[in-house]
Amino acid sequence: MSAPPLRVLVAHNRYQVRGGEDAAVARDLAALERAGCAVEAVCLDNGAIDSGLARLRAAFAATHAPEGIARVMAAVRRFAPDVVHVHNFFPLLSPGIHAAARAAGCATVQTLHNYRLICPGAFLMRDGAPCEVCVTGSPYQAVRFACYRGSRIGSLAVARMVDRHRRAGTWRRDVDRFVALTPFARERFVAAGFPADKIRIRPNGLPDPGEPPGGPRSGLLYVGRLSPEKGVPVLAEAAARAGIRVTAIGEGPLAGVLADHPGLDLRGALAPDAVQAAMARAAAVVVPSLWYEGLPMVVAEAFAAGTPVVASRIGALASLVSEGATGLLAEPGDAADLAAALARIAGDPAAAAAMGRAARTVYEREWREDVTTRALLEIYRDAVAARAADASLSPTGT
Repeated sequence: MSAPPLRVLVAHNRYQVRGGEDAAVARDLAALERAGCAVEAVCLDNGAIDSGLARLRAAFAATHAPEGIARVMAAVRRFAPDVVHVHNFFPLLSPGIHAAARAAGCATVQTLHNYRLICPGAFLMRDGAPCEVCVTGSPYQAVRFACYRGSRIGSLAVARMVDRHRRAGTWRRDVDRFVALTPFARERFVAAGFPADKIRIRPNGLPDPGEPPGGPRSGLLYVGRLSPEKGVPVLAEAAARAGIRVTAIGEGPLAGVLADHPGLDLRGALAPDAVQAAMARAAAVVVPSLWYEGLPMVVAEAFAAGTPVVASRIGALASLVSEGATGLLAEPGDAADLAAALARIAGDPAAAAAMGRAARTVYEREWREDVTTRALLEIYRDAVAARAADASLSPTGT
């Protein structure tokens, strides 16, 4: 007799501006339903946090957030899930959701979409460069540098949350399994003291758009936010040096500054279908980030389209893109090195096409939705088994 389908409750605090994490959660929910799971979601919304004062209040409440926890626990009592899977908990849910769910007998899983659990700024970045001072040191160092939204008071609130749950042992005691999106991210969390035996690597999945169209390709493409940490100014300079004009799809604070730059052709935000079509026509997609990206889905989307990627040799990007096989790597922030990589891939269509075919193979093996859904279900079963083992050893059963 086959095992009954897993019952999964997903808890997620949506962002005010919909981003990659929100999209990943939506894809996972749909994929789990297609896989036969009984799924329910409790999604809180930051829309009501509409002022600086409201943000500060929410940040200080994020250490425990009793109202958010109560909403999730009401769903736990009604839905009786096997697993409570937490995505973004900040600021309306708090890490305390894990202890509450485990006390109710559920296995708990936390996806590590960003670095909020070990970095009050969430991105391991400061002053335009990677920063890891809080990974092994006190998170209160973020107050000095105003890492959370440029506010020392706000940074104090978030550092307090990070510190209290670190000291309380929340992450060792109350979470059955963590989901890291890349090996690089796993290494950062292990360095911060998270239990290595509980962290599994599973990238976000992406539905298959179908076999890439044949025929010649041309042009280089950037897709993403037009902001400094994404390396867009470096890309603009590199493209101009290489005598190449890169098409840029996206919006952001640098749109006005870069509107007339000779290295970029700004197209603004486009519908997902138009972005996918542009990727399938491009010779390569460029990801010139200056920070430790969590898991830039633009890489998965490019690979799914059979398009190689030119990326910065930094963080997870350095392992996601294989030099000379699925794309090229350049030193982050080095316009001359990036210009050379752009000229190389634009000037050799045959090599770019071969890299694109290899990229498509990697997508099918590692990123396709059915592959990542199987991996997630295995993590859930592992978490349920771990929770049951812990309960059998506990005198109270909790």
